[in-house]
Amino acid sequence: MAKVQLEAIDKDVANDTGGVPGVQALTRGIQIVDAVAAEARGLRFTELLDQTQLPKGTLHRLLQALVDERLLHFDTRDQVYRLAPRLFQWAHKVWDNFDLRGAAEPELARLRDLTGEAIRLGVLDGGSVLYIDQREVPQPLRLNNGVGSRAAPHASGLGKAILAHLSLEKRRALLDGIELERLTPNTIVNAEELSRQLDLTKARGYAVSVDEQHIGISSVAAPVLNHRGEPIGAIGIIGPSFRLPVDRLHAFGRDVIEAARRTSGNFGEFPMSLAVKPRPLGPDRADVRCVIPASTFLGEGPHWSPEHKKLYFVDILAPAVHTGDPVKGTYTSMQLPELIGFVIPRARGGFVAAMHGEIRGIDLSTGDITTISRPEADRPGNRFNDGKCDRRGRLWAGTLAIDTTPDQGRLWRIDPDGRSREMDRGFHVSNGLGWSPDDRTFYFTDTNRQTVYAYDFDIESGEVANRRTFITVPEAEGKPDGMTVDAEGFVWIAHWDGWCVTRYDPQGKVERVINLPIPRPTSCVFGGPDMQTLFVTSARIRLSAAQLSEAPLSGSVFSIDTGIKGQAAQMFAG
Repeated sequence: MAKVQLEAIDKDVANDTGGVPGVQALTRGIQIVDAVAAEARGLRFTELLDQTQLPKGTLHRLLQALVDERLLHFDTRDQVYRLAPRLFQWAHKVWDNFDLRGAAEPELARLRDLTGEAIRLGVLDGGSVLYIDQREVPQPLRLNNGVGSRAAPHASGLGKAILAHLSLEKRRALLDGIELERLTPNTIVNAEELSRQLDLTKARGYAVSVDEQHIGISSVAAPVLNHRGEPIGAIGIIGPSFRLPVDRLHAFGRDVIEAARRTSGNFGEFPMSLAVKPRPLGPDRADVRCVIPASTFLGEGPHWSPEHKKLYFVDILAPAVHTGDPVKGTYTSMQLPELIGFVIPRARGGFVAAMHGEIRGIDLSTGDITTISRPEADRPGNRFNDGKCDRRGRLWAGTLAIDTTPDQGRLWRIDPDGRSREMDRGFHVSNGLGWSPDDRTFYFTDTNRQTVYAYDFDIESGEVANRRTFITVPEAEGKPDGMTVDAEGFVWIAHWDGWCVTRYDPQGKVERVINLPIPRPTSCVFGGPDMQTLFVTSARIRLSAAQLSEAPLSGSVFSIDTGIKGQAAQMFAG
């Protein structure tokens, strides 16, 4: 029956397109499966019709054939097509026969030629990392241990890359079975500190080891993941520390991630941006200035303090709180032991911050840190991202999975008494948030869905309702990241990988686009003496050396003289 049907489809498609019978049907079928695979929620017939531009009859017959062959499944409950089990059966067969060394071979050679350093491929074998392949370079100083040698997983770049991407259960079981031996003064032997470092590694996408396995040897590595997102090995760049200083290791982070992805055919990786859109044409704007030169990995969470005339912001991936002076162009830093999402002044003094999955109080003068609330205690694989306070001093903050697994993010409200309440869930990458000047609308961003949502907001009760799409940003314009709302009710959004900040009117229409000299603006806030200066934070994480040469100020803070007054950022009332 299926064969007869496919023959009819072939004839129909050939007549529609003038293509070769059989080949055209196969090509169209693959395109349909690709379209469905790209959308986690599935696709309706009308959506597929719009995406494929096929005639209704042709699309219907192709879909029926794909369903009959168990390549697609039609869910009658919500009328969408999703991937069916047969594809997963094929995927298992592919990975059962996957040749890691063969797949990695061209990437090892490419990285060696790119970096001029030794490249290694390793797998977890028992309680250690076994090097199974390598590419050397004709350097005066070369490494002795090569293929067949082993490394401690807690002290090596390849080992930490693999450990970070194991499930928490497997990671604990492995670490419980080995001794965290101190191999050098830099080796991490405290289990809690190692866990924080592995979470940081997972968020960055790559691991760094500096003099931890051997004095004078450093490395940077990324995991090779299978179709389940599980690490089956790691690829690393290894060399003498004097040739691989910390800045160079991080600059190569993007390259090892790319090599690992190419090795596995891009399986297993949830979205972690590597591609950057081309820089917009035209000269730099005169009203855009770099006011705080910095090299933050992931600058975020800007908060302007009118009282102190200071800009507070954080670096999520080189965890620190920064206190900036835009007039002098300087900043001071407080380094932190784990991931931080934002920092906001408290009415009682000090600051409230999101660290990993907890809300904590921070005293920047003493370094004291206290726990206020643990909303994500049931999800140790999650972390907080952006957060702000409403006009009643309640804290609102969103979470996401550290490895950006879809649908794990939640929206939380933390009241001044420290009690937390989940307000919404099912987000991919929770991000920027803000309120309209009349406090009737609350905005919340899901970066990886390219969407900013609007909710009805009740300032007295702190309730949200009626979630709807405010804007969906086209992928060609980057991803919506942090935001602020001005006194006129217009929404300003930083476009990650989009080289710009965009101002939207309350109906979601673009009012203006301001191009920036950096590809990854992350967030924005109004400040300055008249509250008309827009401060914009930025990132340099996972930018290649060539991209950084084109945008050397990546990681700095910029200002834009808008001529429009913003709303003052609120303090936490607790």
